[in-house]
Amino acid sequence: MKKINFPMLLLAMLVVLMFCLVGVAMAYQNYLLIILFVLLGFGFMGFGIYKKRKSDY
Repeated sequence: MKKINFPMLLLAMLVVLMFCLVGVAMAYQNYLLIILFVLLGFGFMGFGIYKKRKSDY
């Protein structure tokens, strides 16, 4: 079995949490939080892709 890469796992969970929080912000109709969580979600996802590409080389 492969070892689990815990930092990347936590980063992926953080991205999922950000997009779940978008749904919560939608329920409260708080548009600023919707924008904030979407930007944070895509930002964390981009950072994870950057780290993955950097580690493959």
